[in-house]
Amino acid sequence: MKEKNGEHPFGDAGQLIWLGLFLVVWAGDSFFLRLSTFLSAYLLLYIRLAILCIMFITAIYLFRSGHIVVNREQKPDKVITSGAFKYVRHPLYLASNLTYLGLAISTLSLLSLGLFAGIFIFYNFLASYEEKLLEEKFGEEYRKYKEKTGKWMPRIGRNKSGAVSS
Repeated sequence: MKEKNGEHPFGDAGQLIWLGLFLVVWAGDSFFLRLSTFLSAYLLLYIRLAILCIMFITAIYLFRSGHIVVNREQKPDKVITSGAFKYVRHPLYLASNLTYLGLAISTLSLLSLGLFAGIFIFYNFLASYEEKLLEEKFGEEYRKYKEKTGKWMPRIGRNKSGAVSS
């Protein structure tokens, strides 16, 4: 299968498969079987829901701000460094990961948290694949962007040369 628009050929299908699997496991374990949700007795529901809300709000910002690349009819001819791309290189994938993690934390389903680890590895694979394509397309411009922008977490405390400031 051939890569499309700078994405892995199985990226979309893989994301749908992981989503379906996660929702079945999370809902099944959290609300019906309760095989691995025993830790929820030790963390108050309103704290878990607060964490979920923070993750959802962050995910919505990342999704809306990062969607600039997806909504364009033509792919950008330069590296996007505004909006969420100013902070992380893969805001859409990070938004998805935060949503999965928030749901898993909301019920403290260990099965869902374990599945989330696999989902994160999958998204990291997709992100690495796409970064190779972006480096080929944009060269030094993208390498400089990578130096100052975190893949999953914003780089805090770095000056323009990339060194950690004290």
